[in-house]
Amino acid sequence: MYPEEMVSPMRAELAEAGFEELYSAGAVDNALAKSGTTLVVVNSVCGCAARNARPGAKQSLSGAKKPDHLVTVFAGVDKEAVDAARAKMFPFPPSSPSIALFKDGELVHMLERHHIEGRPAEIIAENLMDAYGEFC
Repeated sequence: MYPEEMVSPMRAELAEAGFEELYSAGAVDNALAKSGTTLVVVNSVCGCAARNARPGAKQSLSGAKKPDHLVTVFAGVDKEAVDAARAKMFPFPPSSPSIALFKDGELVHMLERHHIEGRPAEIIAENLMDAYGEFC
């Protein structure tokens, strides 16, 4: 587990952009049971990948189409919530950071770590915005 003082600025980066932080399996289940589209960011302390995942997710919200709901879980910190979110992302293996788009509780788009790592936030945002255009 990472110390809270280390993760709090990373949590705040998404929370300040309107992402609801989920801490339990029940909260994940409730969030994904909502109708419409839900963006789930598996936040992470991983430097190179997470450094661009959070800004990419935030930038993706600047377009006309965007998800109805924004939520986040934190890998290495909120184990119960992360495990529940990852179970919904099957058949994709656990990956952090990662970003998933759900529509009416069904996974419709997934960005795994290898889609994020080494890519600038703008490319991540563009990928997500393309998914919003199709599903939102």
